[in-house]
Amino acid sequence: MNTLNLTDLKENKKQKAFMLLYDQVHEAFSRYCSAKSYGIIDAKELASETIMRAYSNFEKLRNKEAFLGFLFGIASNIIKNTLRKKKIFDEYDEAKLVSIPQNGIDPTTRIDIEILYKALNQLPVKQKDALVLFEISGFSIKEIMQIQNSSESAIKQRLKRGREKLASILKSDELKEEPLHMRSKILVSVFYKLIDERE
Repeated sequence: MNTLNLTDLKENKKQKAFMLLYDQVHEAFSRYCSAKSYGIIDAKELASETIMRAYSNFEKLRNKEAFLGFLFGIASNIIKNTLRKKKIFDEYDEAKLVSIPQNGIDPTTRIDIEILYKALNQLPVKQKDALVLFEISGFSIKEIMQIQNSSESAIKQRLKRGREKLASILKSDELKEEPLHMRSKILVSVFYKLIDERE
């Protein structure tokens, strides 16, 4: 058997092993990309770039059980690099909002989502990631434990504190000072409810 055939066999074996692992986590990985990429990078672009990099570095993965975490780490680094390159700040940006694919989402809901992500970006990274994984992507606490390499109590604490801080942020004076046209009906009702509670 010549060297070319051995190389082909190794590559074929690598491809099969990679796809076997990827097929098991595809749905979870897609949800993660959709949640983490919002307003930063196209979710499909993030997924394909992550898969290409993961395949290129597949030999470096020692524990095949950690494959999903391996993908998340790569995707997270791509997002960080994209943010660094674009110098995106956490401010409301109408041009950015308009450039985000519609995907059947009405403008009011898109503004809700933009404001939610703006608030999420004010949380500590681990709290933000835990909330996004649990509340938006639908991962279980057990799955988040593996992803964040943390105990169950640590994840529950991050979720609890993240929710509390997020609620505080969404009721903040700074957000209430934004022009009315930038708020959605849902958020306006939250603000009015807050004002009613204070009176």
